[in-house]
This record gives sequence, C-alpha cells and structure tokens, in this order.
Amino acid sequence: MSKSKNILTALLVVVIVTVVGFFSQIITFLSDYNWFKEVGYTSTFIKQIFAKLYIAVPIFLILAVLIYIYLIGIKKSYYLHMNVITSKEEEKPIKIITLLGTIIISLLFSLKISSNLWMEILQFKNATSFNIKDPIFNHDVSFYVFKLPLINQILNILVGLLVFLFIITILYYLMLASFKKLNKFDDNVRNLNDMSNIGDTLKNVVNLALNQIAVIGVVFFIILAIKSYLGSFELLYSPRGVAYGASYTDVNINLWVYRLSAIISLVSAIFVVVAYKKRRLRTLLIGPILLIVISIGSTIVQTGVQNFIVSPNEIAKEKKFLEYNIDYTKNAYNLKEVKEENFLAEQNITIEDILKNEQTLSNISINDYRPTKETYNQLQTLRPYYNFNDVDIDRYMIDGKLNQVFLSAREINQDRLDEQAQTWLNKHIKYTHGYGLTMSPVNEITPGGEPKMIIKDIPPVSLVEGLNVERPEIYFGELTNDYIVTNTSEKEFDYPKGETNAFSEYKGKAGINLTLFNRILYSIDQGSLKFLVASSIDSNSKIILNRNIEKRVKKIAPFLSFDDDPYLVVSEGKMYWMIDGYTYTSKYPYSQPYSDNRINYIRNSFKVVIDAYDGTTDFYIADKNDPMINTYAKIFPDLFKSMDDMPEGIKSHIRYPQTIFDIQAKIYETYHMKDTEVFYNKEDKWEVAKKSKNTQSQEEGESLDIESNYITFKLPNEDEAEFLLTIPYTPQRKQNMTALFVARNDEDKYGQLIVYKFPKDKNILGPEQIEAKIDKDPEISKDLTQWNTGGSTVIRGTLLTIPIENSILYVEPLYIKSDSQNSIPAVEKIFVAYKDKVVMKDTLEQALNTMFKSDNQNVIIDETPDESNVDLDKNQLIKKANDLYNKAGSSLKDGDFEAYGRYLKELGDVLNKLAK
Repeated sequence: MSKSKNILTALLVVVIVTVVGFFSQIITFLSDYNWFKEVGYTSTFIKQIFAKLYIAVPIFLILAVLIYIYLIGIKKSYYLHMNVITSKEEEKPIKIITLLGTIIISLLFSLKISSNLWMEILQFKNATSFNIKDPIFNHDVSFYVFKLPLINQILNILVGLLVFLFIITILYYLMLASFKKLNKFDDNVRNLNDMSNIGDTLKNVVNLALNQIAVIGVVFFIILAIKSYLGSFELLYSPRGVAYGASYTDVNINLWVYRLSAIISLVSAIFVVVAYKKRRLRTLLIGPILLIVISIGSTIVQTGVQNFIVSPNEIAKEKKFLEYNIDYTKNAYNLKEVKEENFLAEQNITIEDILKNEQTLSNISINDYRPTKETYNQLQTLRPYYNFNDVDIDRYMIDGKLNQVFLSAREINQDRLDEQAQTWLNKHIKYTHGYGLTMSPVNEITPGGEPKMIIKDIPPVSLVEGLNVERPEIYFGELTNDYIVTNTSEKEFDYPKGETNAFSEYKGKAGINLTLFNRILYSIDQGSLKFLVASSIDSNSKIILNRNIEKRVKKIAPFLSFDDDPYLVVSEGKMYWMIDGYTYTSKYPYSQPYSDNRINYIRNSFKVVIDAYDGTTDFYIADKNDPMINTYAKIFPDLFKSMDDMPEGIKSHIRYPQTIFDIQAKIYETYHMKDTEVFYNKEDKWEVAKKSKNTQSQEEGESLDIESNYITFKLPNEDEAEFLLTIPYTPQRKQNMTALFVARNDEDKYGQLIVYKFPKDKNILGPEQIEAKIDKDPEISKDLTQWNTGGSTVIRGTLLTIPIENSILYVEPLYIKSDSQNSIPAVEKIFVAYKDKVVMKDTLEQALNTMFKSDNQNVIIDETPDESNVDLDKNQLIKKANDLYNKAGSSLKDGDFEAYGRYLKELGDVLNKLAK
C-alpha cells in the first residue's frame, strides 16, 4: 500500500512540476487550440504541434539508448582497466549522473532536430517530383529541394554530436576518476584520480579513452566522406563561371576533387584504426595532411585550367553550361512559356485609331494611387478614428463595361481615438470594426480635380447599379490589430449618424464562446482580469482573435510566404481580402538567384481569401503544377482548396501579383537572350525603364526602376480590352524603349506572359526621355515653375505606357497641392506624349483632341453619372464654379467647342445650386 502511495505521490509531484514549469506553454496551447478549432484548421494546428513530437520522441529514445549504452561501455572499460570493484551504494550516484546526462544530451539534440527540421522531414517524406532532372548528376530537382538539404543538416548535427561526445567522453572519465578508488595501478593511468596536475590527468584520460576516441574518429571521417560526396552537388550552385551553376572547371576539376576527398576521408577512417592498433600518431595524420594537400593543389589546378584552358576559348568551353543556365533559370522563374511578339511601333496613330480603342481610353488612369489615398483620407474618413490604409487597383463591370478602379477599405484605427477614450471598454468592446469603402474610376475626376467617387460615405452610397455593399462592417483588415469581445450587454459602435451614433451587435460566426473556463483562460492569455470582472461579458459573449489579416494567415500557416500587399474585393454585397502566396527555394540547379539570399525559384502558387466580416479564411491552390505547393498539400491535406472551389464573383478579381512579376521582369532583362554567344557578351541586355528623378522626391542623380502598373488596354490582335500588368524595358544604359512586358489577369488567360519586342532600327522614346521632354518644353516648364511657387507644390503622377494599335502613347497626370495644412492634391493637368510631341491640357479628352487634331471628329470619353454636386457647401460650390469657368475658357481657346459646351452646362448646374 505504501509503495502504491509513493508512486501516486511521485506522479502528482511530476504533474505539478510539469504544469508549473510549462504553465505559459500550456495556456498558449489551449488558447491556440480553441482558435484553430474556431477557424476550422484544427488538423493543421495539430499536425504542426505533433509533427515535432512524432519526430522528437523517436529521436530522443534512439539517442538515449545509444548514448546510455556508450556511457555504460565507457564505465565498464574503465572498471576493467582499473580493476575497480564497487558496491551498490558507490554505484548509485554514478548511475544517476549517467542517466541524467543521457537524458539531457538526448533531449537537447532531439529538440534541436525536431524544432528546426520538422518541416524538412515532412517535405522529405512527402516530396513531389519536379519531373525535371539536372544535367550533371541526372537527379530530379526534388532531390535538391526536398531531400539533400535535410541530409546535409543531419550530417552537420551528427558532426556536432561527435564533438559533444568527445567532450563528454573526457569529462565522464574524469568524473569516474573522481568517484572511484583504485585497487590496482597501471603506469599509464596511475595518477588518474590525482587532480593536482590537470595536464597529466588529461593525458592519462586521453590514453584511457583512446578506444572511444578512435571510434569517434572513424565515424567522423566516414561522415566527412559522405559530406564530400554530397558537396559535389553544390557545384550546381557555383558562381565561379560565366553563369550561375557548374562550369567547365567545376565539372572537370572540382567534381573530381570532391570525389577524391571522399575517398581519402574513407581511407583516413582506416588510418584511424591502424593508428589506434599500433599506437602511431603519424599514421593518424596521413589522412588530414592528404586532404590539406588536395585542397591546396586543387586551387592551383583550378586556377591553371581556368586561365590557360577555359579563358582563351571561354565561349566554346562554357557553351553547354550557358545553355543549362538559360534553360533552368527560365524554368525556375516560369519564363519558359513567355510568348514573344514583334510590336511594329509604327507610331502612326490617327483619330480613327483613338476612337476605335474606346475601352482603352475609358480606362486610362488620370489619377495616381498615392494622391488618391491622401484624398480618400481627407474627404472620406468622416471621423478621426477611421483610416484608409492602402489604395488597391482592380477592375469591375460597371453598366456592362469593364472599368478599372481604385478602392480602399475604411478601417477603424483605434490608435486615433482620443487619448482619454482609449479605454479597455472602447478598444475591445465598443470600437470594434471599420465601415465600408470608397471606390473611384481611375479615369474620372470631379471638376475640382479630385477622384470621382462611385462608392462613398457612411452608410456606403453606390452610384452604380449592382455594385452595392450590404455587409459594410470590417472586423478583419490590415489595421485590426487587437482582439475584441462581441455579443456583450454593451452595444458596439457601428457608424457615425449625424450628431449621434448608430449601434449594432455582431451577427457573424467568428469568435470563441466565453464560457467560465475560457474567461479564465483568456484573462491569463491576454493578461487582463476584465474577462472575469466585466459585468457586460456573459456566456453568450465571444472573443475574436487574430483579426489582422496578414498575421491571421501567418498564424494558420507560418511555414508559407505571403505577399505584403493584400487587396480588397467587393462581391455579392460583401467585402473580402485577397492575399497572394508564394513558394520558393534557393536549391534549383543552374538557376540564377535574384536576391542576396540566393532564392532562385519562385511561384505564385496559392491565394488566400478572407471574409472581412466573419473572418472565414480559405487557401486556394493557384498553380497546381508547382511541386512545392503540392508537397505542402500532401502534408496538410485539409489546408488547401482547389481554385475551382473559389466563388466566381471573387475569382473574377484575381490579379497577377506585382511581387512575382517584378522578379520575373528583372530576370528577363538578361534571360530573354537565347543565343549563348549573345548571352555571354550581354550584347542585348535590357533594363527595366527608369523613373525620371523629377517625378518623385528623389535625390539629384538618383535613378530608380519604374513601377510595374496595372493598366486596362486592348492587346494587339485582340478584340477586347483587358486588365493587364505591364512594365517597359530599355536597352542597357540607354533610355529608348525596346520592349513591353505584359502579364494577363483574366481567369482564362491568367498568368500568361507576353513580351512585345520593338524594332531595333526604330528609336521609340522611353519613359525617362518623355519625362525629360515634359521638363524641357518651354511653356510647360514655365507653368510648372509658376505652380511650384506661391504656396503650392506640383506632384507628378505615374507615367503610363499605353499601346494603341501598333503605336505607343504616354499619359501622365499632374497634381497641384496647396502647402496649407490638410490640403487635397487635385489633378490640374494631363500630359499626353506621342512621338516627340508633348501636350498639356485640362482633360484627357482635350489632350487627345489636341494631339490628334481632326476637323470633324473629337474624342469623347464616357463617364459615370455625375452626382458630385450633392452635399457640397457654398464655398465648395464656388470653387467648383471657378474651376468649370476656367476649363470652359481653356476649351474655347483650344477650339474644342464640344467640351466648351459641356463645361458651360455643368457651370449652369452649379450656379443654379448656389442660387437656391
């Protein structure tokens, strides 16, 4: 009975110690488990947690058994050599130390392996073939991506373990010597337990431990042999030659050096055994000396081969390796299927061509997203605690036509609450969500120069039939950084309503019920006793966690990579967030890295959709041909869905992400060249076109790559305009345009890449040259100088490169912003450039009509219904009337009587409004 009682007492003590010692981890686990259960990804969470246990436990047991046997072997060897006789009492502390040492060592190494390598082990087990083999060793790329990295890391850990065992061996012998009294002395170990002379003691310990040290040495050289053999595969990432990957010298010299080193390492293991048997140190040193000689000799041979064999005839010697590099780099960046088309760049646009491209014209952006964001925040926040964090670009069908728009969510920013209002009640129960959005076509502005908003205000007012927001509350967004408690007895603030506020109660499915246990749990987890003492919280209340959409997706899948620019989608009256996801590696053979971290393979392999109201988070596989995402899908089968399951209303808004497009564009600067000799000499290297330093607040002399832009236009040989992502190229160190790189976004054509190559015998002005022409035009320069003084600032928008038929047109908006506080940047003029001519007018219509003059035809761009006079005060109406008067006068001066009449009509409407 007493024995059973002791066992129960011991178990109770273990449980208490475990709970106390791991209290924080237990609380975090329970909190996370509740949350993952709520969002529907319990299996993903459990897989992440228990995968480490599945790996750690067997490794711990194997290591524990092996190390314990090893230490017991040392002890037996010591007793045998020293003729030690012990009693049970004398043996007890040694057994305890041996057991504890074994547990600690095994635990440390098993935790290190499981915590650092759990994903690599799962990838190794679930590896998906790339169905592409490297050209040197003929292994599938999956071997290098999923298997070889794990093998190398395990070998490195084993080397560390061997070093640790060597130290433990010496320490263990010293420990035994300090514990045991000797019955017999041997001359070699006579003074082993005499600690007065540490040097002699260590020498005696080493002599006694030669058996174990020899074993460690043999295993070390065997591992070194394996590492040398596997090291030859690293030649596939060699930067030595004229292109990334194994070069002529690598294949013909360095490969054999690795193999010879592997053989010598194996021979060195034999030398260790011989040296141990014959007690000859010189024999032991043969292997390491040979390895050093090979290292020095190989360096000399490599230099000689490179300088005297390769360099004199480098193109011929490196030709096939250049071909490997070109081929595998294109595969790695998904550039193999880029469609190349010749763009004639005839530069012969007529007014008829302009009129034929009405869809393109009606989507030319005369707004820029940066000033638009500023305008939204000035005109549409309506209360200081609202904020437009980012302006997104997308396309929507408006009145049956494709329209490119800016849109932005009106999120709540609790940091902007008055300091006295930043109480726990307000931050976690009252001010819980943002409200609605603002949307404006990219091609329309009000007479005052601001974006013409087609969705605005609170509650959201839509000027477009079928584009309504029926669920405008934003509980999940880019600024929702804190938890909230819903369904309390306190009503939530919904939106401002005149001089009062509207209140609401959350009706979504997000949140964890606050039972008594959960109230205790989250009071500890969130560090607040309010969960226990707040009278407004009851069993019907729910806590909503991880509301920041970027942190939310990383919490669910921390092993994946996400774009840092989520964008808003409106579909069927609801608001959603779309986040692009990427898989990448630095282990793709022969592929040129694009960054300092050596990443040389990337795919936009998945997309995430988050419901802004209830937080439903869905992961969709966007590239089912990507082996990396397919491997993750094998590991986490409940995490991903097929793109076929994405609702059509959301799927129609998928975009090809700028992140991967910009990477592809940089790689394609060089890798559009197919001929190895041209590639070797970089004869036809391109560069992404540069920004003029005058368009942004850059330092003098600084030149930056132009941004890729979403633009809607009609591609050559296509019938309809479409939403595209583009970036222009210039020849290296030149400014004239040589190509236009395009990514398609529409569902059936999504991801198709096209490069339009311009004739080499034509000089088509590039973006930087157009900016220079604008700056040098005497009339324009005079106006810019005038506007930049007297309390105002000129802001140049994004210069757009727009193909029209077989010609190129440039359009750029110009903003003027008053230097007064809280002023709004307004579009004042529009630049249109064609060939070597630049015009600056009040509107795009005027600029096009001036550029392409016609006696009997004028450009007229359709606009959405104008309700911009609604709710304007007297001062705003006076300002608008003045702007309309000036624009009417400008139109009359240019001979544009149609625009003149339209402005007069609008002016009359404003004057009538003022007269009321």
